[in-house]
Amino acid sequence: MPIDIPQHLRNANYSTGTQLRRLLWGLLTPLFSLSPRPCYAWRSWLLRRLGARIGKHVRLYPSVRVMFPWNLEIGDDVIVSWNVQLYSLSPIRIGSNVLISQGAHLCAGTHDYRQPNLPLVFQPLTIGSGTWLAAECFIGPGVSIGTGCIVAARAVAVRDVPPDSLVAGNPARIVKTLA
Repeated sequence: MPIDIPQHLRNANYSTGTQLRRLLWGLLTPLFSLSPRPCYAWRSWLLRRLGARIGKHVRLYPSVRVMFPWNLEIGDDVIVSWNVQLYSLSPIRIGSNVLISQGAHLCAGTHDYRQPNLPLVFQPLTIGSGTWLAAECFIGPGVSIGTGCIVAARAVAVRDVPPDSLVAGNPARIVKTLA
């Protein structure tokens, strides 16, 4: 089945309201990304104004990229480090006491490859409390990472990870139970 790019470009992936919110976020993004590193409260405040639900003591670095702030929920005492991608086409829920290291990619959407026009598929993802997502790991659409987990550097989690697990590799596999 060949891919139909002209049809793909005509996909109606977003409502008019979502398009308008995307435009507003696009205009405000420089206020987020150009703010000095210590301005964590400012970046959280800005995302909250756009519908994000963000807890207390959250540190979002200025190079974090957020697709749709209104689909983002972050608990208390969370660090989201340099160059993290929060591709929140659908909800991304991050529990409390979570560390997301540099370059991690949380992806809450994909395309339906079975159709030639590749329409978007929205699949929320969840990161449990007390979890560490190490450098440059990838969390795929629809994945749930249990509480107390470690996802190793460059691991690719495309299936749910049970609580208290250390996973590594591509695809990510349980290396050790942490409890």
